[in-house]
Amino acid sequence: MTSCVHTFKCCGQRVALDVPSGAVHVLSEIAYEILQRIAPPLEPECPTSLRYQLAKYESSDVAEAYGELYALYKEGLLFSEDQEYKMPPTGVVKSMCLHVSHDCNMRCRYCFAGAGGYTRDRKLMSLEVGKKALDFLFEKSGNIHNLEVDMFGGEPLLNFDVVRELVAYGRARERELGKKIAFTITTNGALLDDETIDFINAEFSNVVLSIDGRKEVNDRMRTFVDGSGTYDAILPKFKKLVERRGERDWYVRGTFTRENLDFASDVIALADAGFDQISVEPVVLDESDPLAIRSEDLPRIFKEYERLAREMIRRYREGRPFNFFHFMVDLDDGPCVYKRCKGCGSGSEYVAVTPDGDIFPCHQFVEFMPMKMGNVLDGTFDKDLQKKFAEHGIMTNPVCRECWAKYFCGGGCAANNYKYNGAVNTPYEITCELERKRVECALAIKAAIAQYEEQNSK
Repeated sequence: MTSCVHTFKCCGQRVALDVPSGAVHVLSEIAYEILQRIAPPLEPECPTSLRYQLAKYESSDVAEAYGELYALYKEGLLFSEDQEYKMPPTGVVKSMCLHVSHDCNMRCRYCFAGAGGYTRDRKLMSLEVGKKALDFLFEKSGNIHNLEVDMFGGEPLLNFDVVRELVAYGRARERELGKKIAFTITTNGALLDDETIDFINAEFSNVVLSIDGRKEVNDRMRTFVDGSGTYDAILPKFKKLVERRGERDWYVRGTFTRENLDFASDVIALADAGFDQISVEPVVLDESDPLAIRSEDLPRIFKEYERLAREMIRRYREGRPFNFFHFMVDLDDGPCVYKRCKGCGSGSEYVAVTPDGDIFPCHQFVEFMPMKMGNVLDGTFDKDLQKKFAEHGIMTNPVCRECWAKYFCGGGCAANNYKYNGAVNTPYEITCELERKRVECALAIKAAIAQYEEQNSK
């Protein structure tokens, strides 16, 4: 077992993360410098050598700061020891991405799904295949009560009649079997009207609305088939859906590429448009693609994440906060140990089903036929492959085990690892670097908000 404390400065905050325990500490200048110079086991008394190293400070101040750090150490909140978590595969499937459409009415330049077709013939899922997929989920979920189904594409609203029928079928089966499905849907918004908005808001526990931020950025990347921009067509529809949605979950989701490395401006533009639940994520493409994020772009991206974090802190203080998906961490009631070690569960507890009924580890694996796990029509399912995916996680990966951000990441995206490194368990380093920076920003925001709340409570 090992101990690890990660210290960093971000957005005017000095922060220490005790990795094993998850404890986060906001540090004084002296305490921050002390942590750069000490390692376990700690002695109860402040070492004389430490006083000499930090002679620019008053000796009593150094001793006091050391004493506070030592108290945290004794409480198991600093230099705590990592535990060995063995995560046996459950063999159940509890979440499904249902590809109701392998077609799209847009032609986004960066689309990983080949503009909706996933390198195959464009087609829609039949009601028969969809029902078989839901039956597969009910069967493979075992004793799990709460299930999740994401209606996905392409653009799922191209197959709205089947979507509606599948929701009705799922509701009937869940009552029969004593289970509950949380339906979600991801849409580009072009086909939203009053009927679809009301149906989505009534039946779907979450909805993802795809838009890339500023009008000029969105219309350069997300076009209709004829090449025209989509922003003006979808923005009013998204606003109407959100206004009618009440307290149910939703968020707008965009993608940034090498052509808009100033993506913080896109997040801010979405916030200014009235959306307070936002995700703008880095594109994942081969580095030969002109839109791809490259290693040399990382310093610029890190500055943008910090710019965004500072803006979020400022707006929180002004009483107009918004959430950014990649900065959302729950330090009090976050994921359980299993979830933190396993990540998304693709290929083990989560699968994707295509219009042909083929089963894949997740929606991003659908383009890779060697990763096909079975088919809901013929009842095949590769349990050996499921077990291999269940073994994917931070505890089986020596690279991840040594990473300070591992409990926020869960081992990274298996699909990206496979696509760019040829192995599910070999992390794609660019995404690792991005994740580490996002976690630092997220913790700095938490620290700044906590300080603000404390000051205003006095």
